[in-house]
Amino acid sequence: MDTGMGVDITQGVIWRQLLSLFFPVLFGTFFQQLYNTADAMIVGRFVGKQALGAVGGATGVLVSIITNLFVGLSSGTTVVVAQIYGAGKHEEVDSAVHTSMLLALIGGAGLSVVGLLCAPAALRAMDTPADVLPYALTYIRVILLGMVPSFIYNMGAGVLRAVGDTRRPVNFLIAACLTNVVLDILFVAGFHMGVFGAALATIISQTLSAVLIVLSLCNTNACYRLVPKKLRMVRGMLWRVVRVGLPAGLQSNMYAISNVLIQSRINSFGTDTVAAWTAHGKIDGFFWMILSAYGIAMTTFVGQNFGARKYDRMKESVKIGLGLAAGTAVVTSLFYCTLSGPLLGIFTDDATVIEIGRQIVFGMVPYYVTYVCIEILASTIRGCGDALMPMLMTGGGVCVLRIVWIFTLLPIRPELSTVLASYPISWVVTSVLFCLYYRFGGWLRRCVGRAGLPAHGEQELCKKN
Repeated sequence: MDTGMGVDITQGVIWRQLLSLFFPVLFGTFFQQLYNTADAMIVGRFVGKQALGAVGGATGVLVSIITNLFVGLSSGTTVVVAQIYGAGKHEEVDSAVHTSMLLALIGGAGLSVVGLLCAPAALRAMDTPADVLPYALTYIRVILLGMVPSFIYNMGAGVLRAVGDTRRPVNFLIAACLTNVVLDILFVAGFHMGVFGAALATIISQTLSAVLIVLSLCNTNACYRLVPKKLRMVRGMLWRVVRVGLPAGLQSNMYAISNVLIQSRINSFGTDTVAAWTAHGKIDGFFWMILSAYGIAMTTFVGQNFGARKYDRMKESVKIGLGLAAGTAVVTSLFYCTLSGPLLGIFTDDATVIEIGRQIVFGMVPYYVTYVCIEILASTIRGCGDALMPMLMTGGGVCVLRIVWIFTLLPIRPELSTVLASYPISWVVTSVLFCLYYRFGGWLRRCVGRAGLPAHGEQELCKKN
């Protein structure tokens, strides 16, 4: 047994500690993104553009609605564990771990059942093209059977990241991703199992990552050790996790809900546009992966320092995080726009699909930087325990605005460019909301008061926020 690999990030050079959290998470999410990207590349090349549309498009949106809810709950675990770990309350970490892992089992099974019952009707309601629908139904039904191991991994990884151990979740994802790629090639290219083989490869890989994360939590003497027979729901701890995690999950689904409507409009433009949208989405996902890694790093850093009452370090980390994320957004935009043709060509050699894909790229990618404030500020505020307002601002600035846009302007101008414009506009509006709330919303003072942490004149420091 090891004695734990938690890291104290409440002291030291801030930018170095943020990057030490960021890079392992980045590598981990990079390999996680490769799950579906490998599916799309291999299926698109060996099965066809209908299958390519099936492994992304509508199925991707529906799966993300389910997984976003539970990934949000796992972020609640990260925040709670980081705060109590940073405060030195190691005895409370035990109940947080066992409550969260039992929640993963129950929630994963329940959402799998709901997804299997609702997926066929949802795909039809989204106007999935007739030639794509059979592939999409097969793919999503198999993927939904892998929800429990996926949720177990995410919850366990949330615990490890909360205590500063970002290395092992990365290693487990690398192992799972390599397994996924090998099985994709074997099942799809070798055994000609089509989208069923791609989905089967994914859930086998997810199961591997879940097993590895459980073993790591069981084989430690640290305060976050998992003992299966101690799995139980501690009501107070469950409420703390849900209070932060549920709004975070709903916030993620604000995007997914608006994307369902947008996907239905994309579907109405035909199979070529669906395939182009899917190919772009796989590349586009790498940017959101990078930004998400910054967000996770911020949540972990802020959570521990909030628990340790290091509010000055929290505020300084926001400035550093914004600068790092903005610089990354600009570089990523330039890279993708410059190489959009060859990158889209990885997924298909259909000239029409690639040309539509380039239209999508230049309609969205140059505006990546406008999203930075949303990710960094929302992660900071959530790390202190305030998850409700980020959810509400995201709902108003992204979900509601995009829905209004789709139902009012698209009928007037039914073009792909109209759909694309909804993205940067909603990012700008929501970023402004987050900046105003961060500066004038009084969120830090309320979080400190609710947690009962102020001492030694710290309340005066919080008055600025």
